[in-house]
Amino acid sequence: MIEPWQLPLLFLAAFAAGFVDSIAGGGGLITVPVLMSFGLPTPLALGTNKLQATFGSGSATWHYARAGLVDWRACVRGFLLTVIGAAIGTLLVQRIDDQLLRRLIPLLLIAVALVMILRPRLGEQDLHPRMKPLPFELIFGLSLGFYDGFFGPGTGTFWTMAFMLGLGFNLTRATAHTKVMNFASNASSLAVFLLHGQVLFLPGLVMGAAQLLGARLGAGMVVRGGTRFIRPVFLSVVFALTARLLWKAYFG
Repeated sequence: MIEPWQLPLLFLAAFAAGFVDSIAGGGGLITVPVLMSFGLPTPLALGTNKLQATFGSGSATWHYARAGLVDWRACVRGFLLTVIGAAIGTLLVQRIDDQLLRRLIPLLLIAVALVMILRPRLGEQDLHPRMKPLPFELIFGLSLGFYDGFFGPGTGTFWTMAFMLGLGFNLTRATAHTKVMNFASNASSLAVFLLHGQVLFLPGLVMGAAQLLGARLGAGMVVRGGTRFIRPVFLSVVFALTARLLWKAYFG
């Protein structure tokens, strides 16, 4: 269903998405519209997108872990709960009307942007946690895992804010742990799409290779640049994400 001449375009789109997603999330807003513009049905586009996104989040996770920014022991419960939430969300995505989510999510993203703007020093350093790990993992692992499996845009952004506000992580550490949870939900959702035969392998693998490269570049820049580098990219992605989702939800 994808012509050979379209593969280089998919590679470029996935490279850009991997770079952006490894820093601030939102890469799916680049890749899903591109896949759908080539005439793929929505479930097939989403399934193929999950294949390539799994490469990107896996690459970013590996790079952040090598830099010592991931506490693996603290991720186990959240990872498993995110896997469960994403599987449930992906199973329901074909059965439930998502119009309410489409209208609600842009408003939540506006709230995220306002918090970052009104609290310019948020994320500069670790703070005292506001939540204990178990309730944090139960609430956000299940809910954001479900959301990523069901709808998706902005999941990384919401995870980053949750880690900063809930567990007191600085922005660099929050970004690193976000990629671990993104990998969990991407892999879980991909497994469900594979069981339903809703993945195109050649386009997905071509895009996956590009995601690996883009995510590695983006994660490397975060490790070197820290909070001062992440914040403007994070806010730019939030505003772009919000504008697109608002347009699609209310005018598209």
